[in-house]
Amino acid sequence: MKPRTKRALAIVSGLAALGIASALVLNAFNSNLVFFFSPTQVLAHEAPRDRSFRIGGLVEEGSLQREPTGLTIRFVVTDLAKQVPVTYTGLLPDLFKEGKGVVAQGKLGTDGVFRAEQVLAKHDENYMPPEAAAALKKAKP
Repeated sequence: MKPRTKRALAIVSGLAALGIASALVLNAFNSNLVFFFSPTQVLAHEAPRDRSFRIGGLVEEGSLQREPTGLTIRFVVTDLAKQVPVTYTGLLPDLFKEGKGVVAQGKLGTDGVFRAEQVLAKHDENYMPPEAAAALKKAKP
């Protein structure tokens, strides 16, 4: 084989390897991407049914129910226009309260109940996740 052919083959092989590596990295990035939706968007079927996403808003007053045995908690997330029931098994953040901002990550079940894998609460009186604040502002009549 001529040196010129060897060099061309090496360049083509390098470009192919770079393309395969790029495709693998982009696929991994896409599978770990988590989008945010408000309850209004979830009920309008804008949220994915087969993958994890985040839902945010306020914990509706009077909706918090704790199971007497176990760590399962049920509550409703609202954007003041629509409500989505949420169930979570685990320990909640200390600042989690009714009427306060919350972001939950998980999947929407076929029964319309959001099954959270992680729950995040705001950390002071003036903070709310930007996505949740925008969703509440957009949903107000």
